[in-house]
Amino acid sequence: MIRSYRDLKVWQAGMDLAEAAYRLAQAMPTSEVYGLTSQIRRSAASVPANIAEGYVRDITRSYIHFLKTARGSLRELETHVLLAQRIGLIDGAGASALLHDAESVGKMLYALMQSLEKKEAGSSLTEPPASSCLLLPVAGCPLPNP
Repeated sequence: MIRSYRDLKVWQAGMDLAEAAYRLAQAMPTSEVYGLTSQIRRSAASVPANIAEGYVRDITRSYIHFLKTARGSLRELETHVLLAQRIGLIDGAGASALLHDAESVGKMLYALMQSLEKKEAGSSLTEPPASSCLLLPVAGCPLPNP
């Protein structure tokens, strides 16, 4: 049951991503504290923050707008991580793991946006779309195979 934005799997994954980005940024030189380190942290924290802010909006279109902003912050994070890797501030393994997680969050954001857009368009669904089952614990979703 969804009682809060904290119950959303996409928000939880966004928080995990932000935590991983902060940990990766900690290993960067102190000379970058106001440069890429700050940018990585800011863009990473923006992803779950925008998901949360959009969730409490009364209008679906506004929620979708905040999810798009979260997706933009996600792409910004990816760009900063790639740049930090290219100039040798972080290692390839750390960057690769973070980029993989970012891709996963991006897919979840896209699926949630698609689901909300269908809902807004007035689709009459008898069961939740498959994308919703990936994001939310929704009644009617098939149970995963063990």
